[in-house]
Amino acid sequence: MPQITPDPKQTNQKPRCGWSSDDPLYEQYHDEEWGVPCYDDDKLFEFLVLESAQAGLSWITILRKRENYRKAFADFDAQKVARFNKRSVERLMADAGIVRNRLKIESAISNAKLFLELQDSYGRFADYLWGFIDGKKPIQNNWKTLADSPATTALSDAISKDMKKRGFRFFGSTICYAHMQAMGMVNDHTVDCFRHRECAAI
Repeated sequence: MPQITPDPKQTNQKPRCGWSSDDPLYEQYHDEEWGVPCYDDDKLFEFLVLESAQAGLSWITILRKRENYRKAFADFDAQKVARFNKRSVERLMADAGIVRNRLKIESAISNAKLFLELQDSYGRFADYLWGFIDGKKPIQNNWKTLADSPATTALSDAISKDMKKRGFRFFGSTICYAHMQAMGMVNDHTVDCFRHRECAAI
């Protein structure tokens, strides 16, 4: 996931965040998903898997493998992924369509189990995650340049620390903040980007 928001560039007559113009897939993702407030557990779990897989890699690498991940990880069904076993791990290690990193694969399975535990405790994972923000409403930032946008914040530190304490892996503060950006917990579209106002209005 983009961890910082570069300056917007003109693409197809609309000013967008600069990272979105590198690839048509990026542009679609930027225009339709990135920064949209998400309270849906299924999608939150999907991005928990994808963001964790991204650690150390570029987000476009994961975005291009997204549909392969969907097939490999049972359509991002947390209950099914939590039941994956050693045979499942070996199957995934042989799948060239995803990042074949054993630690990341195993963490996706263990994270799924912890995700379900949080659902049991809070009713929804969304209630746990958004509960870190007063009113459970997106934080509206007004970044003008790349230099303004942080890679981590005190809030991402706090969420990451709590999740690590619960046993989640591959979800450090930087990945956590990228997850927050993607799921619209923060509106990090730069102010010149046409999506900044649209996401703020959702």
